[in-house]
Amino acid sequence: MTPAVLEAPPERRPALRQPAGPGLPPPPTGGGDESGRGPAGPRPLFDNVKLGMLFFISGEIMFFGGLVSAFLVLRVAAPVWPPPLQPRLPLGVTSVNTLVLLASSVAMVAALRALARGDRPGLVRRLVVTAGLGALFLLVQGYEWTRLVHFGLTLSSGVYGATFYTLIGAHAAHVLGALVWLAVTVALAARGRFADGRTGPLRACAIYWHFVVALWPILYVAVYLA
Repeated sequence: MTPAVLEAPPERRPALRQPAGPGLPPPPTGGGDESGRGPAGPRPLFDNVKLGMLFFISGEIMFFGGLVSAFLVLRVAAPVWPPPLQPRLPLGVTSVNTLVLLASSVAMVAALRALARGDRPGLVRRLVVTAGLGALFLLVQGYEWTRLVHFGLTLSSGVYGATFYTLIGAHAAHVLGALVWLAVTVALAARGRFADGRTGPLRACAIYWHFVVALWPILYVAVYLA
């Protein structure tokens, strides 16, 4: 080592590279390979699909919350509810129909489990069962509406009929939209669309289906039982 190097301050001395011996690893090169990277950051709590559906369903909750609030205000202000000479709502059939819709949510859970197992035929079968139960729910609702209209309960028959068809009709429209979405999802699943791991559309459909199912008992209690 030359005297000039020894007399220089420590921070200005040139770095001395030691030769790598047979038992020593090579010096770090600073190339940024995978071994030099730090641990990966924490995964987000919600992925893009769940986050998007969370915002969408939040808007839907506000929409139905406004409808239910308006219904309760009108009901409390009415001297008699239901009004005299108006047909009563079908409790028995609607109770059974509620179980049908809840069973469709159970079938959707089974479909997601089949997806996790990689069972494509089982996934398609359970999605078809879910869609069939949802369609049965709508058919029974339509039949009961036809009977109520025949007995004189219409949109123009007063606040009782207007609030009933607005609330229950809005939910039926959402079930119909979810059913169309589910039918498209079944067609994609039958063609193996979700076998490559890109299951975002299916998971979004399942979240929305569970939402419309969970919404119905609230409306059923508020409109039919309370």
